Amino acid sequence: MTSVLITGCSTGIGAATAGELVAHGHTVYATARRPETLKALADQGCRTLALDVNSEESMGAAVAAVENEEGSVGVLVNNAGYSQSGAVESIPLDNIRKQFETNVFGLIRMSQLVLPGMRRAGSGRIINIGSMGGKLTFPGGGIYHATKYAVEAISDAMRFEVQGFGIQIVLIEPGLITTEFAHAAVASTDNLNDGPYAEFNAKVGEVTAGIYNSPMAKLVGGGPESVAKVIRKAIDAKRPKARYTVTPSASLSILQRQLTPDKAWDYMMRTQFPVPKSN
Repeated sequence: MTSVLITGCSTGIGAATAGELVAHGHTVYATARRPETLKALADQGCRTLALDVNSEESMGAAVAAVENEEGSVGVLVNNAGYSQSGAVESIPLDNIRKQFETNVFGLIRMSQLVLPGMRRAGSGRIINIGSMGGKLTFPGGGIYHATKYAVEAISDAMRFEVQGFGIQIVLIEPGLITTEFAHAAVASTDNLNDGPYAEFNAKVGEVTAGIYNSPMAKLVGGGPESVAKVIRKAIDAKRPKARYTVTPSASLSILQRQLTPDKAWDYMMRTQFPVPKSN
């Protein structure tokens, strides 16, 4: 079985993936900024480490700890990330930088840190957790979607660049997943309640909450365990696919966007969100 290092395991997809993989015999290094949140995973047999993808020292120490035990990281699952919502103009630039640091730069740096060991071993796999939001954009989600579009590009480039070393890159594209992730996206609009985008930002939060709490979410969405199962499939496959979509909402939404002209898409969005404008 394989040694797997997973970022962002305190809740949601990361926690579900760690539990799924250790239950199927993999050696799992579950990480989080606050390792005390990982007790349940430790009780299941995971090895736990502190890892903050915004800290060079923390990332380097975690990778070194795994390499000291295993020789190299067999699989890196770049899961750490979060969402924030709101009109692009209304989001403070420091908040935007923070989101890119976590969702994009942390993913890149973790990959850079594990790749030398994987090259020495002549094998390895990096699994990047993207989103259907890397293929389409909803109003009020520009910054989050931008990070996931970046993950798409990075994954496609790296897949070509490292294949000659025996290393594979896999992209996971979840759709509607019911986790604490959604609550963070809704809460992020709470401090954006004044200015010309106040009504729009409030509606974005309302629509987001409504989608995740609707009966439809159960039909076309899924829980974090549905993503965890696909990640295990991507790890266990001898020849994994370049990308895996997860949940019907991802497959349907990506296809719909591919087939819908921009003007028609914008019209559809206007039926759900108010258009910001001067009074």
